[in-house]
Amino acid sequence: MTFFFEVLIGGLLSGVLYALVALGFVLIYKASGVFNFAQGAMVFFAALTFVGFTEVLPRWFGLESGSSVVFWLAFVLALASMIVLGIATEKIVLRPLVNQPAITLFMATIGLTFFVEGLAQGFWGATVRGLDLGIGDEPIMWILDDFNMIISKFDITAAGIALVLFVVLALMFQYTRVGRALRAVADDHQAALSVGIPLKHIWAIVWGVAGFVALVAGLIWGARSGVQFALTFTALKALPVLILGGFTSVPGAILGGLIIGASEKLAEVYIGPFVGGGIESWFPYILAMLFLLVRPEGLFGEKHIDRV
Repeated sequence: MTFFFEVLIGGLLSGVLYALVALGFVLIYKASGVFNFAQGAMVFFAALTFVGFTEVLPRWFGLESGSSVVFWLAFVLALASMIVLGIATEKIVLRPLVNQPAITLFMATIGLTFFVEGLAQGFWGATVRGLDLGIGDEPIMWILDDFNMIISKFDITAAGIALVLFVVLALMFQYTRVGRALRAVADDHQAALSVGIPLKHIWAIVWGVAGFVALVAGLIWGARSGVQFALTFTALKALPVLILGGFTSVPGAILGGLIIGASEKLAEVYIGPFVGGGIESWFPYILAMLFLLVRPEGLFGEKHIDRV
């Protein structure tokens, strides 16, 4: 039973990180109805930009490599880069395509994916980098001693950071003026325009926030698996999360991430030996496919009703 809970907790912690990537999709889709396939590329761009700045800032300003000053300065510069990228994407790529068919916008984000990937590697290089956030990937000793479970300090800390970000964004959307405007835009674009809400400004803010979320996700995933091209595929892992939770729900992204994270780990451990292993890589998509047959709009998605 101890081993079961160890696997379950590890899966839930991974699920929080999946939900963090899915959150970027939810923010943009909820505000503009665009499925941003380039979110994974933005995660990669953010992580590579941060690492790139940590490498060049000591040479530019004579700072001590690996110091906290370099870390936070690189974070601020990477954040500024992501906000600029997000706003430029909305203004240059998507704004001219307003009122075009959804497939047109989707194809535009696919093209944007390759552009962002190439831009990041062209500027910073394609070499795989390590990323050290100063958080040890080691067991928490009191949990190991008292409960005989191996729970990583890095996983706990990363999940805590992600949950704090979820709470901050939820409070912002619920109680701030920008958040209320965002919810109005999400409910009805035309009604929001009619009461004086600047739709284009709200979209720019949302893309900027999505860039910030991509930066946090990029730092965490980069520290876990290295800053490399494979980070772009984190977007694919977020798809089952979105299908389960719903494309327009922040709580749905969290719950969907927890379900996917826990189920894939448990399936790998308890079902994997009977099918030859490797089940963790494809089980979430099978689960999402089965879920589509039962509730295609997701757990928190709005049910679509056609009246004839």
